[in-house]
Parts: sequence; C-alpha cells; structure tokens
Amino acid sequence: MNSLSEKPTEDSISNLINFAVLKKQLENCAPDSAAEHITLLKDAVLTVDNGLKEIYQNGCDVNTVVYGRSNLIDQLINVIYTFMFKEVDQEIALIAVGGYGRGELHPKSDIDLMILLQEEENQQTKDLLEKFLMLLWDIRLEIGHSVRTVEECIEESIKDITVATNIMEARLLAGSEKLFTEMKEETSADHIWDSKSFFQKKLEEQIQRSGKFNDTAYNLEPNIKESRGGLRDIQMIAWVAKRHFNANSLRDLVKENFLLEDELNSLLEGQHLLWRIRCSLHYLAGRREDRLLFDYQRDLAEEFGFEDKEENSKNEAIEQFMQQYYRTVIELERLNEMLLQHFREAIIYADVDTEAELINDSFQIRNGYIETTSEDIFKDNPCAILEMFLILQEYPEIQGVRAGTIRQIRKYKSLIDDKVRQSTRAQHLFMKIITGSRGVTHELRRMNRYGILAAYIPAFDSIVGRMQYDLFHAYTVDQHTLFVIRNMRRLSVPDYCHEFPLASGVFQHLPNPGLLYLSGLFHDIAKGRHGDHSELGAVDAKEFCEMHGLPEDDGELVSWLVRSHLIMSMTAQRKDISDPDVVRAFAELVTSVERLDYLYLLTISDIRATNPKTWNDWKDKLLGELYNKTASLLNKGLNQQSDKESNISEIQTASLRKLELQGIDSHQANKLWETFNAEYFQSHTYGQVTWHTSLIIDAIQKGSLDKPLIQSRVHESSNSIQLMIYMKDRDRIFYDVVTVLNKDDVDIVNAQLLNTTDGYALQTFRLAPVNTNNEEMSFVADQLIHSLEERLASSADATQSPLTVNSKHKYFSSPTVISFKKVNDDTATLLKIETIDRIGVLTNIAKAFIDCKFKILSARIATAGEKAIDYFVISTEQDETLSIEQQNNLKQILKELL
Repeated sequence: MNSLSEKPTEDSISNLINFAVLKKQLENCAPDSAAEHITLLKDAVLTVDNGLKEIYQNGCDVNTVVYGRSNLIDQLINVIYTFMFKEVDQEIALIAVGGYGRGELHPKSDIDLMILLQEEENQQTKDLLEKFLMLLWDIRLEIGHSVRTVEECIEESIKDITVATNIMEARLLAGSEKLFTEMKEETSADHIWDSKSFFQKKLEEQIQRSGKFNDTAYNLEPNIKESRGGLRDIQMIAWVAKRHFNANSLRDLVKENFLLEDELNSLLEGQHLLWRIRCSLHYLAGRREDRLLFDYQRDLAEEFGFEDKEENSKNEAIEQFMQQYYRTVIELERLNEMLLQHFREAIIYADVDTEAELINDSFQIRNGYIETTSEDIFKDNPCAILEMFLILQEYPEIQGVRAGTIRQIRKYKSLIDDKVRQSTRAQHLFMKIITGSRGVTHELRRMNRYGILAAYIPAFDSIVGRMQYDLFHAYTVDQHTLFVIRNMRRLSVPDYCHEFPLASGVFQHLPNPGLLYLSGLFHDIAKGRHGDHSELGAVDAKEFCEMHGLPEDDGELVSWLVRSHLIMSMTAQRKDISDPDVVRAFAELVTSVERLDYLYLLTISDIRATNPKTWNDWKDKLLGELYNKTASLLNKGLNQQSDKESNISEIQTASLRKLELQGIDSHQANKLWETFNAEYFQSHTYGQVTWHTSLIIDAIQKGSLDKPLIQSRVHESSNSIQLMIYMKDRDRIFYDVVTVLNKDDVDIVNAQLLNTTDGYALQTFRLAPVNTNNEEMSFVADQLIHSLEERLASSADATQSPLTVNSKHKYFSSPTVISFKKVNDDTATLLKIETIDRIGVLTNIAKAFIDCKFKILSARIATAGEKAIDYFVISTEQDETLSIEQQNNLKQILKELL
C-alpha cells in the first residue's frame, strides 16, 4: 500500500540503467560463470545507488528518490528472478513486503522479500532459492527474507500481528499471481485479525513503542522512525485505514470523510520532512541509520539551509533545524492521536449506541470521552476550550477527547487572541487549572499537545520544540518545563514523601502552591531569546501575574523566583557552603524563609527535570544543607553577625564527646588540632572531624605514619565514597590522587586540602564512582586505596596527561574559560575553569599547579553535560593571593594543557 501519495516518476531515475540490456548481458554470460554474474549485477547495484545519491544531492525531491529506488530494485530483482527461475517445476510467488511492499525504499533500507510456495519446497526449488538469495547478498543488496507456504502465512499471521501487517502490505514482484491472490485472501480481515482486533493490537504496539522511547518525541537524539510522531505513527494510520476501509492511500480517508484535506496535507508535509531527514541520514552514515545522532545534526542543519546568524552562537543552526523537526513530529503526534481516536469511535464503538451524558450546555460525555454539544461551541466561545481542560481535570473518569472535538480545537484555537486572554473568564479558567488539587501536570501536557498552552501564553510558543545543543539539557524546553511542574506536583503527594522528606515537608507548609507552579511554568520561558533568560522570563511572569489579578506580593514572588531560579543550585554546587560567609551572602539574596521555601522546591524540581543523569543524592544533600543553614540564619535574623570561632568551637566540642566514647583522650585530639587551620573545621562536619582524628591518632600510636594513611568509607545514602589521605607533605599529592581517579573512572565531587603546621598534608575527598551501584562501592573503595598506596609510594614526576574525549562530547566545541577572584581576606585566589569534559583534565590542571608552585586549598568539581566546571582555591607557597602576573602565567599554562 502506498501510504500517502501516488508514486511520482522521474526520467533521470528511470534512465539510470537499461534493464533490457542488463538482461541480455546476463544471458550472454557463460552459463556457470557465477563470478561474471556477480560482477555484472554488482555494477548495476552501484550504478543505481550512486546515481540516486547524485540525483538526490542535486536537488531531486525525496519522494522521487524513495519510490524511484523501489522501482529500480523491482526491475533488477525481476531480471535476476527471470534469469534464474526459468525451469522451476514448483509454483512460486516472489513478493515484496514491509516498506518495500509499500513501494518505499530509502537509500540503505532493507529489501524485505517473501518467497511464497504452494507446498514445502523440493530439492530443486531449495537449491535455486539458496543460489538466488546468495546472489542478492553477493551483489550487496541488504535482503531480509522469509520462505513460507500459504498455510504458514496464515499460521504466522495469527500468531504475530507484525507478520500480518507485513503481508497486508505485500506486493507481487514475480511468479504466481494465483498463489499471491490466495495468500492475500486467506490473511485478509475476513479471515484473521478483523479490523477491531487489528486496531486494538496495533494500538498496544504503539503504546509499547512509545514507552520504549521514553514516551516522548523530544529526546535529543530521536529515532525519526520509531519515536512518537515519527514515521511509524504515520504508518500506523495507514495500516488501520487499510484493514478497516481497504484504503490504498490515505487520500481515500478524505473520500470517507475521516480525514480533512488540510489534515492530509499536514501528514504529507510531515512525512516529506522526515523522509528528507532519513534519506540524508542514510547517505551521511553510509548505512541504515534512523537516529538523529549528534554526529549528524550539524551537517543536516547545513544541508537544510540553517545558518549560525549570531557571531557568538555556534549552535543556532542546529537548534533551529532540530526545532523544525520537533515541531513537525508534534503536529504528526497530534494528528495520530486524533485519527486513532476517530478509528476508536468507528471501529470499537461502531455498534455501541450509548446516550450522551450531559455535563453542561457546552459539553457531554459519550463512551467515556468528552465532546462538545455542537460544532460551533468553540467558534462562539473560545474560552470554552479552556473550560474543556478544566472539566477533564475535575472529572478523572473521562478517558479523553472525542475526535470531532479535537478537530474543532485544531480549527478554532487561533481564536484565542489578546481579547480572550484578557477576559476574566479565560483567566479564571486557566488559574483554576494551574492551581488545581489534582491533574495539573496531566492537563498542562494535554494543553501543550493540542497547542493551547502556546495559544494562551504566546511566549510559550517560542520554546515549543526548542532544544539546546548540549549534553546537559536532555529535553526540549517545553517538555523540561512540564517535567518541572510534574516534579513539583509529586512533592505534594503524601505517598511520595519518602523520596524527598525535607522537600515534601517544606511543600506542605507553602501558603500558595499555585505560585510555585507558575514559577515552574515561566522559569525558562525566555530561553532562546537574546539576553538573560532569567531576567526576561521574570518580566513575562510579572506581566502574567498582573494580568491575571494576582496580589502584587504574589506577582513579585513569582517574578523573583524566575529571576533567581539558578542561584541556589549555583551556590550549593559551585561554592563552599561550609563557609558561613557564603551562606550569609546567599541568605541576603533570598531575604525570607518563605522565598527560600519556594526557591528550594523550584531548584530541586528544575535540576531533576533537566537530565535524568544530573540529579544524585549528593546534590540532594548539598541543597538540603544549604536550605537548613540558610533557614536557620534567616530565622535568627540577618543582622546577627556570624561567629566563625563559635561555630568551630561547637564542632570541636561535639567531636570530643564522640572521641571520648571511643576512648580517645581530649588532650590527644586538641594537640593534633593545634596543627590544623580554621578552614579545616569550617569545611568538615563534626562526624568527619571525629573520623579523621580517630584514624590519625590511632596511626600515631601504632607508629605507622612512615607511609601514607589512606582510608575510605562508603555513604550508601549519597552513593559516594569519602576518602582521607594523611601523609608527610610533599609536592604533587593532589596530582597523584587525580591521576589514579582518572584511571579508575571515579569523579571527584569536592576536595579539601590542608597543610598542617608540623609538615603533614591532610587531603579529604568526596568521590562518585561512575556506573557503580551501592553493592559495588566497598569493592571500588578497596581497589582505590590499593591503587593510591602504590601511586603515593612512587616518586614519578608529574607529566602531561593525554586528553581523551568522550564519544559524544567530541561533537561539542566550547573554548576554555579561566577566571580569578580574591578570597579568604586576600590570602588566596579562587580559580574557575570551564572547559570540555575529558579524561585527563584534572590531572593536567594539577600539573599546572605544580609547575607554578601553587598550593591547592580546596577544590569543587562539577560537570554540566559536556562541560567541566571546576573551582579551586589556591595560594602561593607564601600563603598569598596570586598576583596579576602569576594569574596570567597560570592561565597560559592551563590553556596549553587543556
């Protein structure tokens, strides 16, 4: 079945090869000259493939190429079949199935054949078929095949809907028409898989396929064939139409009044774009490739005419190309949903005469689905579109929207204009939806799917299908936004309070959760505009709140949350929150516990919705610690000065109590602590201080400090390892440690480095092993200690490490950015390094510090997708901040090493 349109013809393709001449050349070959046959036919295949590629790249329409290749392969296989099966004594039909059966062959698509027999093949037929298939493979045709009798076709079709679907699209290439017709009749809807059971099974298939591809069309490397809104969704419509109406093209559905002309055109345009992308992908990859991998996105963007218009934007063309793709599949997904609902009504409920249950003057429920009471409801009252989503939210038993009503939404959504948006009725309906006690995420997603979210909030339209070309953001901006709101809603459900106890507890005390949802809706709404998206989004949020009549304080809060939605994450992950001054500076930005509550929940929900890989228990712990410290400070009052000495005293007192329970005398502990500086106690909890102290004192008593003391402990709650190293101070300890961690595929989350007054070094690390579960943590920790003992015992010089790029990271380019800032009362310098994440980066940074003879006081390591963002507090050997000359020298060395 030709799924969408008539096959176009093109002289340039039909003239690529003269099959009459090819047939004569075959016949003139020596009868047993297999090598001669292969050479001749292989040349013919190359002529077809290279000719089609050249024609396509010279601007030939993709439809012509796809149908043209199928036609050429038809003729080639016919020539070979006729040549080889001259004297066969069994009835055989050579049949094209699958996409080839539809007459559609992309450059590297499989050529699926079925060889149909009246009865099991005899020896002559078996030998001929083996030679035939071997020849097709030898001449480099990608063949998929099956050999079946009519009876086997029936049996396999009954067992497997995929076989039934392939056979339904079957097309006779050569051989017995009688046998082909018998097979088609015996496997038709009159005998197996009637249209109702076929539709239900194919619907199950689509749901399973959708789940396999993460239930979204918006993955950053989507499969253009299998993902939602992809080519399979178009084929799904064609399959059901074929089974139910015996339609030979979807244009037949227009004749049946199942499809409108503009809907058919949308399907044709959508398929055309996906076919162009698929065809280009096959040529770029040199193989069958249906995934829009990062490898190909830049080349495809250029091929499709997109350019980087802004001087500083190297990814604008890719992002625009991908947005075109995403918007296309969104439209195809909408059409797929509407038409499948149409089929559901015509096939499943065809014989069900259920009386409609009236909801109000505008809406009623029929067979579990909502519909309008007349076709002009939305035309006369566009606000009723919003009312329908509110009803769906308030009546969870409603299964969905009837096809006719979806069609009306498509037709009249453009009537949602400024007049409607400014109406009290529309504003009331939208605010009820977003502040509802249930179904908020579900209905916002449905509104987005039907295009109503963008119609009601025009600024939202620019982020629909917008991707960011990096590894940090895993979803398009609109999908990310809806995931944020989903995460917020989950915090409100008591059944899930065990997942994030602190956040769930904070949520229960929010005075107005609706303001949190609004902040989530607007936090990234200005992405892609020129300027700071947080600032621009804050303006949009404030205007929205004012227009919707929210109290001024509420509007200010939502606007502030949008403007400030990154500051808590940046503070927790990139600054030393054990420093009271850091916490105080953050508290001064927040100003109140109420704002802190909202910001904390927005931050957690945002990070968790950015990328499944970006959230971990360590980030949860950091954010919780920052929240608790800030809340405590705000409750005490910002006018109260922080007392670092008092905080240190509290940590030491608590630690001494615990040490005494272990039999360690306070005198021993205090004597050791006299060699530590104040920053050590500020940077560690009393539990960590206790652990370090007890281990060091034990080693002193045993007289074992002639070699490095290396200990670790596993934190299952945060899926991390704490590592402690105490040894005689020398150069390159940090370098040696990161060299080992690089080899063992272990990430450093943070590090604190202390040089004691009596010539020792105490270095503590929080580590996150890559791709390691809790059960393996202890083994990894033991292996790590063994490797570190060997490395720290050696006297090897520091050398430059080769930088190995992750296979996905190589497609992203970003300059190394280095900046400096004075800290610690001008006794140290904060160094920030932002570069592409590669194995060996930390080793080379540590080597640069050795070369410049700088001390590392602390390190905070982070990755954001393909980027490494690392912070180091460093000083000179004289415990002074770096001079401008020293900064420039270090920057030059780092840029050379990175």
